[in-house]
Amino acid sequence: MVKVSAKWVLVVLLGFTVRDGSFGQEIKLDHDTIDIHQPDSLMIEDTPQVFVSPDYIPDVPFDLVGDRLSCLEKDIPLNYNSRVRGFIEYFAVRNRAYTQRMINRKNLYFPIFEKYLKKYGLPDELKYLAIVESGLEPGATSRVGAGGLWQFMPATGRLYGLNQDWYIDERRDPEKATEAACKYLKFLYDYFDDWELALAAYNSGPGNVRKAIRRSGYKKKFWEVYRYLKRETRSYVPQFVAVTYVLNYADEHNFHQDSLLYAWETDTITVNKYLNLETFASLTNICLEDLARLNPELKRSAVPDYVKNYPLKIPADKYNFIDYKRSYILDSANRKGRKELEFIAKNSVGSTYGKKKVVHRVRRGDVIGKIAERYKVRVSDIRAWNNLRGNTIRIDQRLAVWVRPDQVNKVNRPVMAKNASPQQQIDLKNARVLYKVQPGDTLWDISRKYKNLSIDKIKKLNNLKTNKIKPGQTLVLG
Repeated sequence: MVKVSAKWVLVVLLGFTVRDGSFGQEIKLDHDTIDIHQPDSLMIEDTPQVFVSPDYIPDVPFDLVGDRLSCLEKDIPLNYNSRVRGFIEYFAVRNRAYTQRMINRKNLYFPIFEKYLKKYGLPDELKYLAIVESGLEPGATSRVGAGGLWQFMPATGRLYGLNQDWYIDERRDPEKATEAACKYLKFLYDYFDDWELALAAYNSGPGNVRKAIRRSGYKKKFWEVYRYLKRETRSYVPQFVAVTYVLNYADEHNFHQDSLLYAWETDTITVNKYLNLETFASLTNICLEDLARLNPELKRSAVPDYVKNYPLKIPADKYNFIDYKRSYILDSANRKGRKELEFIAKNSVGSTYGKKKVVHRVRRGDVIGKIAERYKVRVSDIRAWNNLRGNTIRIDQRLAVWVRPDQVNKVNRPVMAKNASPQQQIDLKNARVLYKVQPGDTLWDISRKYKNLSIDKIKKLNNLKTNKIKPGQTLVLG
């Protein structure tokens, strides 16, 4: 025991902080001295610190991963097997850099996903699906033309209200695309009544999943129809399970949370005329890349002239300055690059700007060059519009062709064969032939009125499964 002056001990205590509180020794006050009973030397040593290298990759046992997944499982089954384990190894070991980027980006988009998933009453864990789809990149575009965070194909995107043209692609708008994805996922789940099959259908389309169900003998679970699905779809659901696991147990796999990105606080200004983002960014002292990130649906770094009341997103701290000089800024940004962009829009390969869509059905003898000449477009345009890698086309294939508005009636004028005479010759090369069914007509009667027209051909052209037709019905005959 050591006797020391109380005032000196007080000074020492005021200037010294023990990391974990008192050591546990007894301190007894006896007039002007304090008896300090020194603790055992082992008690006063600091707890050893274990340094974990940033490059350390934990080896997690198979069964432990399965146990963790069972704890995560809520509405969507998180079935665990060797296939899922392989993707967990990919995201947690072989491609850690990609997974770290997803962890860093998640706070940019997960709040948006969570908001709309809650609005439509969908499972919160569906937010991880966007990582599988796009890597949380709003501008992502696949080789087959799917775009945005949720990778909508052009036709499906339009079906769910996502407008697309040369200037704007709303599939790249995080808010609009997420709401559309929620509607589509809800439709798929209502149709299949199974989340794993709904996810598979989101990837490959409901038709391919129905085909797999038929080929499996009408099994009703993903892993039961697994071998009948397309190869990409077989990997899709296991990837979703793997991503869900790794992001929820990122700390346990030695990922870091010290570089997380967060969405900016933004405001909007209404734009009613052409606006060049580069000029606007220069006049407002906003980084052009930042402005593009806030408005990813603007494909050409410009607000087109035809869009009215466009809500341009800007950093919130710039609003007062922009509002004060609004007229000057908008007028200045209205001039630069307008004519140049319009010229590019009209002449770039695959552009649909200012054009109307017609559908060409490939007939025997058609070649892509001949079709391009007929519609006065380029071969490269037809390939771009239809995602063709070469010039190969097949009979009865339907090709989207975009022509000038004044050409529509010339190239797509249907012939209404209402009262055609028997054995009338139909010119299938220059027109589309329609026939309005009359009272008493049968497919046999109609086929006899035209050369080279059979009942089977009529049924094929009109997707008829039986020979039944009704008066007033319009049939395609060529």
